[in-house]
Amino acid sequence: MRHCSVQVRGLLTREELDRYNALMEVGSFLESQSRYDLAYTVQKEVDLLIMPAIERLKEKSRARDRADEEYLRGLASDDDEDDD
Repeated sequence: MRHCSVQVRGLLTREELDRYNALMEVGSFLESQSRYDLAYTVQKEVDLLIMPAIERLKEKSRARDRADEEYLRGLASDDDEDDD
């Protein structure tokens, strides 16, 4: 079973995290029993489950980029005022 990143796991809601952990446990058990066909299905469920957290991570990144851009614009306008 493939785990998601720590950043994504940190953005899962409590309910999503509980379900994620349960699915990972089931998937690990299936792999230990060499039931890779069923573990694949569980992995697909995990992939679907983490999609909202991935979107939240992307939005955080976009918000940080916007804040950086605003900060840099503010620095540029301060430099313009100093030049006058």
